[in-house]
Amino acid sequence: MKVVVGKVSDFENGDRKIVDVNGKSVGVFRIDDQFYAIRNRCPHQFGPLCLGSLAPRAVSDGPGTVLMDPGPPLLACPWHGWEYDIATGQSFMGPGRGNRSARRYDVSVLPGSELVGPAEGQARSDGRVPGPYLAETVPVSVEQDYVVVDG
Repeated sequence: MKVVVGKVSDFENGDRKIVDVNGKSVGVFRIDDQFYAIRNRCPHQFGPLCLGSLAPRAVSDGPGTVLMDPGPPLLACPWHGWEYDIATGQSFMGPGRGNRSARRYDVSVLPGSELVGPAEGQARSDGRVPGPYLAETVPVSVEQDYVVVDG
């Protein structure tokens, strides 16, 4: 089921919209001309994940060296601060924590009515250990000038 979220021009960089997709609340984000969609439900304790803050991930190769990763940001749940990669839905809690995942949805950009299969999220090796949850993401595409979520 495809749901038209709005025109591409309705989204400024950093904007988000929360929409209903087949009975599920889904957040759609525009980050540097990329669109991401993730279920608005934190797998940890079911908080409103998409109301959380976005932040780049900090990476380090040793003491005294901290860089900001240029990849997709992390989305922090407003209830308990669990962080999720907005592209893959993978949670991150740092070294020594458990590893559990929650569902994610793929995002795609389509010209006109051309349909492209879901893009697989790429795991990033930034030194952080995947956490125990994986947030559910949703496929998103741009068809002509409209952002479309495929749920």
